[in-house]
Formats: sequence, C-alpha cells, structure tokens
Amino acid sequence: MNLFDFNRHDLSVFLKGKGYRGYCSDQIFQWLHQRLVSDFFSMSNLSKASRLEFSGIFSCQVPTVVREHCSLDGTLKWLLSVGEGNAVETVYIPEKRRITLCVSSQVGCALDCAFCATGKSGFNRNLTTGEIVAQLWLANRYLSDRYPGENRRITNVVFMGMGEPLVNFEAVMRSASIMLDDFSYGLSRRRVTISTSGIVPAIDRMAERCPVALAVSLHASDNELRDKLVPINRKYPLHQLMAACERYIEHSPKKFITFEYVMLKDVNDTTSHAEKLINLLKNIPCKINLIPWNPFPSVSFSCSTNQSILRFHNCLCDAGLVSTIRKTRGDDIDAACGQLSGEVKDCTRRGVLRLQKNH
Repeated sequence: MNLFDFNRHDLSVFLKGKGYRGYCSDQIFQWLHQRLVSDFFSMSNLSKASRLEFSGIFSCQVPTVVREHCSLDGTLKWLLSVGEGNAVETVYIPEKRRITLCVSSQVGCALDCAFCATGKSGFNRNLTTGEIVAQLWLANRYLSDRYPGENRRITNVVFMGMGEPLVNFEAVMRSASIMLDDFSYGLSRRRVTISTSGIVPAIDRMAERCPVALAVSLHASDNELRDKLVPINRKYPLHQLMAACERYIEHSPKKFITFEYVMLKDVNDTTSHAEKLINLLKNIPCKINLIPWNPFPSVSFSCSTNQSILRFHNCLCDAGLVSTIRKTRGDDIDAACGQLSGEVKDCTRRGVLRLQKNH
C-alpha cells in the first residue's frame, strides 16, 4: 500500500487494527511529510520490529521526474511519470514572500475548455491521493536538497495544474486534508487554493468537507459566450454557479472568491464585457485575476493587448471591484496558466476526433 494515500486518521485506524498505539501514525506522518524520510529503517523512534513490519506493508511511491525545465524567471516545471505512458506536470513558482506549487489532479482533462492546452490533450484518468500529495513531497525534497540547512518549504499550494480538481473530488479532498495536517505540511487553509471551472454540486460538498480558498475559472460574463469557452457551463450555467459561490463565502477562509478571467483578444476583453462582469459579480465579495492568455499550438486565439487588459482592469476597479493583472510566470517553458499538457494517453480520442472534424 502506498503510504502517501493515507491521511493520518485512516493510518491510525489501520495501525490500531494491528495492535499499535494511536501516536504511531503521528510519528510516521512527521517522518514522511515533515522530515521527508521515505525509508522506514531511518525512522529511529520506531522499534526495529515495527520498522521491519511496516516496510513489508507499505511503500512510498513517488512519481519519477522525467524532465525538468527551468524558466528565466526561476519557475521550474517538472514532468512526472505516473505510469503506462502517462505523465503530469507540476510547477514550482518562487517569489520573495512565498513559494507556490501548482499541482495536477488528473492525467489530462475531460472538460475541453477552448483556450486550455490541458483540455486539448484529452483525458486518461484521475490521479490518486498519493500521486497528488507526492508532488508536494517532491517539491519540498527539492528545496531541502538545494538549500540544505535553510528549512525552505512550499508555502502555498494551488490546484491549478492539469485536470479539473472537483471532478476528482475524493482524492483532492483527501490530499488537501493531508497538506493541512499539522503533523505533515501544516499549511493554512488560506494558503491552499482549489480551482474549478464550475462543478456546482462539488463546490457545496467542498464547503462541508474541506473549505479552503476557492478560485473559479470564469472567463466570460454571459452564458452564450461561456458555453463556448467553458463547456461545463452548459450543465451548470452562471446563475447556478454564482449562487454556489455566494453559499461558499460563509465557509471560505478568505471570505471572498477568486475569479480567474483569461484575456482573449476580441473575444471577452471589451468594455462591454467588463460592464457585464461588474453586473454579474457586484454582490459577491471577490477578487478578479485578469490572466493574459498564454499561447499554444493549434488554436486561433490571441492574447488581448496590454492596452485592452489595462482598460478592462481600470473599468473593474472604477466600479469598486478588486482586480489584479496576473504576472505571467514560466511562459518560456510552457509552464504558465493554460499551457500544461504533460503526456496523456488520451482515452477520449479527442485529438483524433478534432483532426477528423477539421478535415
């Protein structure tokens, strides 16, 4: 069994069933997640007999780093093998006051948003809890090896890599709870952000299960346009999504929702679009991240001009909304927002179907 798949409660229950004391799971969690030790024989405060037994029961399966790409701005992108020819991408983003890790939750993505490279690669499967948590473990291990003695750690985790997190609900909730656990990574709920394209029922379940910061990939302010850009909108249209966001505010550790809005030239970036967005969000405590679109092959979109983005931003601010223009990181290594594609054995055959359609 992969030890990374266990939260501390389930590990405690399992070990108690084998006659061990409850605190044994606390010790193992501290060794694995805090000290980054994956070898039971190095866990010195466990008895020799228990170390031998545990090494026969558990493994610590960490995805293999296939490739590492380093951006000029210090951003790193790791391609991680998850078996059977599939690989996901994880992005490490260092800043002065924080170190953010962007984790993937699925091999590919089934939602097929029009402007996103991940969606164009198709979908293979959900990642397990262990495969998600191991991305954070690997990043912290990288920091430990690169900066020995400095105790550098990932301070923020965003579920904004490959996949739609709330479609892989159970594994994402379990992995987030492990990241929050004081016996493992001890992250604040404010420093873990789960992004969604708008899976309404799962937003409500998340509020009850593991309320962390919520980011919504919005990208349009009316159903007609959003249906084209974010197809899940056809199932959960804007009035349902906005109602779910209003309900989530009561549970959010930040007491506001972050809305992501990718800027597409002549598609969603006019003053008229901004006015519609103001009207849509005027009653929801929120912050709006305007994201310059990051290009990838085989799509016809262009990024809005700097002038258009600034005009859109000023329009929102003048209306009293909090808006920021996101600084693009890692675009020279295809690690920026919307550019992650990994290596996906596409079970949807989306690429084949698109090729047939184009011909």
